[in-house]
Parts: sequence; C-alpha cells; structure tokens
Amino acid sequence: MADPIYFLVLAIAGIFSGLFAGLLGVGGGFMLVPVLVFFLTITGTPELHVVHASIGTSMGVIVLTSLSSAHAHLKTDTVQKHVVFGMVPGLLIGALIGSKLALLLPTRELAFVFSCFVLFSAYQIVFNKKPKPTRVLPNQVGLASVGSVVGILSAILGAGGGFISVPFMIWCNVPMRQAVSTSAVMGFPIAVFSCAGYVFNGWQLQDMPNGFIGYVYWPAILAIGSMSVLFAPIGAKLAHTLPVHKVKTIFALLLVVIALTMIYKAFSGF
Repeated sequence: MADPIYFLVLAIAGIFSGLFAGLLGVGGGFMLVPVLVFFLTITGTPELHVVHASIGTSMGVIVLTSLSSAHAHLKTDTVQKHVVFGMVPGLLIGALIGSKLALLLPTRELAFVFSCFVLFSAYQIVFNKKPKPTRVLPNQVGLASVGSVVGILSAILGAGGGFISVPFMIWCNVPMRQAVSTSAVMGFPIAVFSCAGYVFNGWQLQDMPNGFIGYVYWPAILAIGSMSVLFAPIGAKLAHTLPVHKVKTIFALLLVVIALTMIYKAFSGF
C-alpha cells in the first residue's frame, strides 16, 4: 500500500479534476491518467498493466465527477437534451468497444493523431474561427455516429469525451455554454460503460494488488472522487458566470495542454 501522502496528492488532483469537469464539460482524465500511472506504479501494479489500470481507474473517477457535474448543469436549462439523447446510443456502444480496443491498438500512434486534432480545435477557438452560419447539428443517425467515435476515443484515452464533443458542437454553431453543459451530461454514460468495460476485460487478472477489480483501483477512485464531486458544481457555476470568452480561452489552453501531453506520451512511450 502506498504512503498516505500519495492519497492526499490524489485528493488534490480530484479538486482540479472536478473544477475542470464542471467548468469545461470534460472529465479530467488527461490530468488524472499521468498521476495515476505514477501512483499505481508505487502500489506495485505490474508494469504491463499500469497504463490500462490508470485509464480504467480514471474512468471510474469520471463516473462520480460527471454525475456531480451533470446534476449541476441540468439545473441551468442549458443542456441540449435532444443532442444527449441522439448521441447516447453511440456513446454507450463506443465506450464498450473502446475499452476493448484499448488493449489491442497501438496507443502511441492513436494519441499522436488525435493530439493533432485537439491542437486544431484549440486553434479554431483561440482565433475565434467562426463556423459556417448554415452549419447545424446532424440528424439522429449522425449524432449517434459521432457519439460512437466520442465513446471509443474516451474509453481508449481515459477521458470524458469533452475534448471532442465540445469542439464538435461549437463547430455546429452550438453556443459555448450549451456545448459545455451538454458535454458534461454525456460524460456520465461514457464513464459508466467505459469503467464497466475495464472491469470486465480485466476480471481474470491474477497479479494485481489488493483493491483492484479488473483494471479499476477502487481506493484511488474514492480518494479522487471524494473531492471531485464537491468541486464539480463549483466549476459548473463558474461556467455560467464567467464571460464566455474567458471560458473559451480556458478551454483552448486546456486543449493545448492535452495535445502536448499526448504528443509527449506518443514519443516517450505510453
């Protein structure tokens, strides 16, 4: 078992994870996964499984964080419910597929490709590139298709999906606050099914330390989640009180950090 000081570090990570989840509609997984890799290595998690365990545990945290964030955003009446209902079927299927593909795909190459996409999204937001005024959200089939892509990538990369769904909705002329609120609500089903997939796919592992169920380390979820659920509503409140341009700037900066982190991992080894 790791020293209690490390659980304090996890709790602090939970504070920032919750704030970002509420403020920007993201799950905070890109912040959590590197911290969890370090922490789970200390707990004696086999090197072969430590990355997948970090991603699976991150999704478990996002279950709690996104539930708190979604509850706060639903009170604001800015959630595009038809988008949620349209994307959820694809999100659920994609999350299950992604949790399986994560064990098979070359994660480095995938991380590099999508870091380029994330950087492009940040560029669009920073320079306020306006989408075509005639562009609108796709129909239900299109939303489900986009949802499946978001679900797959979220499960593979250990994120809540906001780094894709928010730029996508902005590209379709959805206002920033509505995009953030809608993404926050969609993070919950993604996380539930992704976490379930990591539990199921790692169920037969025999060499994991105590506290694991499959690829999910529950003590870390409790340490991080205990703080993230408290701070997600604070982030949600900030999302609806800060000027929109500031929310956009913060989101764009986060995208840049995410992209650079992904590129670093792609070259240094996941």
